[in-house]
Amino acid sequence: MANLKGLAFVVSELRAERTNLTNRLKRSRSKLNPRRIVFALTTILLILSMRVYSEQKNSAPVQSFLGRWDLTLKTPLRESPSWLEITQEDGQLRARMVSRWGHARPLPKFELSNGGVKFVSPKEEEDRKDDMVFEGKLSGKTLVGTTTGPDGTPWQWTGVRAPSLKRKSAPQWGKPMQLFNGKDLSGWKLSDPGSTAKWTVENGTLVSPGHGAELITEAKFEDFKLHVAFNCAPGSNSGIYLRGRYELQIEDDPEPEAPTMRTGGVYGFLAPSPEPPRRPGEWQSYDITLVGRVVTVVQNGKTIIDNQEIPGITGGALDSHEALAGPIYLQGTEAGHVAFRNITITPAK
Repeated sequence: MANLKGLAFVVSELRAERTNLTNRLKRSRSKLNPRRIVFALTTILLILSMRVYSEQKNSAPVQSFLGRWDLTLKTPLRESPSWLEITQEDGQLRARMVSRWGHARPLPKFELSNGGVKFVSPKEEEDRKDDMVFEGKLSGKTLVGTTTGPDGTPWQWTGVRAPSLKRKSAPQWGKPMQLFNGKDLSGWKLSDPGSTAKWTVENGTLVSPGHGAELITEAKFEDFKLHVAFNCAPGSNSGIYLRGRYELQIEDDPEPEAPTMRTGGVYGFLAPSPEPPRRPGEWQSYDITLVGRVVTVVQNGKTIIDNQEIPGITGGALDSHEALAGPIYLQGTEAGHVAFRNITITPAK
């Protein structure tokens, strides 16, 4: 499209100049020399052609934008992680996004404009009165752009290529570690220490407060095997975040969402198969293996996600720095109470 727009601009300019010269010729035929007219038109054509070439040279090709991007949105309060995937099918550009919360969803509008990208996250998804419009350009290998907050304040955002996280060989496992001692919150921290809704330890179990803070391990991990026993009270919702970025859902919502958002699913990306039955109020178990971005989930002894790739971060991630090690965190911001026990991790050597 840049080539066509450039040529159209040249033609338009030449037509305008031709009209101008014609008018001048009518006004004063004796003062104009045909050679001077030809020279002027040639000069204008050369200048405009150089301008179009410069625009084309400075415009990144479509292939430079395709793929997955880990985004960081800088708001006045904090840096918020996000994720973007850009694809091209039959000449059409498409994109899906994980915003500051929620699940991966297709965007209604995405386009390349003036050598950069422009996309829209609908107001319904952003819980605001107007759509959230993102604009950005490549600066080296980084996407750099702007959007606005709900009050119109400019916000900056950046994007880096999401790493593949492919491993050259299978991991060698270390020794299992207990993450919860059954007595207190040693080895854990709250996302909001000032939250009035507190996690508690009751009869050797961790109990989420409901509408409180997240509970995060102080230790960080790369590849690991994780065992967790959980008990989801009726109508409750929580989740286990792997490396603090990928949520394995736990829920008994009164109005269940899509399969990728139900118990056993990696939120918004991977659905459990077969989908396990709901068992609120009963103790269940997860055995999770995460190597790179490939995950296997066994629930109550049955494999429900088998060696599948997690495309990107899920809503509620602590950050979007996928190449780095990260903590395990238990979600406490949702409604109801979920209890946890027997939390054991076996990290790769």
